[in-house]
Amino acid sequence: MHSLLTRGNAILAYTLSVLTCLTFVCFISTVFLDYRTNASMNTVQVVVKNVPEFSAFKEKNDLGYLTFDLQTDLTHLFNWNVKQLFLYLTAEYSTPKNVLNQVVLWDKIILRGENAVLDFKNINTKYYFWDDGNGLKGNKNVTLSLSWNIIPNAGFLPSIFATGRHVFKFPSEYTMERI
Repeated sequence: MHSLLTRGNAILAYTLSVLTCLTFVCFISTVFLDYRTNASMNTVQVVVKNVPEFSAFKEKNDLGYLTFDLQTDLTHLFNWNVKQLFLYLTAEYSTPKNVLNQVVLWDKIILRGENAVLDFKNINTKYYFWDDGNGLKGNKNVTLSLSWNIIPNAGFLPSIFATGRHVFKFPSEYTMERI
């Protein structure tokens, strides 16, 4: 006759095996889905200032300021294996000092069940657009792109890029106005 401890161990092992199989089925049922979608973005106001950096170097660097519009529909990305989306808007540009610069300007978390249709107008950036030098003034090739991480219940944490991009340029003169 088996003891109570042996029977409890068998039930626990069987339960964990079933849960492992169900978690794998949850993962495999959504791993091959295409999570890309189109995003439309536009810059409304673009300004560049030359401000002092308060560090040991005491030199002036460029600070970009922009407002933007963003439209996209992300409702089809949610399925039974998606808990939330972590969205972030990045700017990519090159300068003589650095070949590739990437700056995160804005982010947002969308939980399952929340409204995933984004229609933002004239939004300020959440983070500073700071360049370590003078690479923003007159830069004609700054690209905005929307990306997101899918936070799943089980499986990989993919990083997805939207199919829409927006290229803009900074003015060739610094602004003296207060932003």
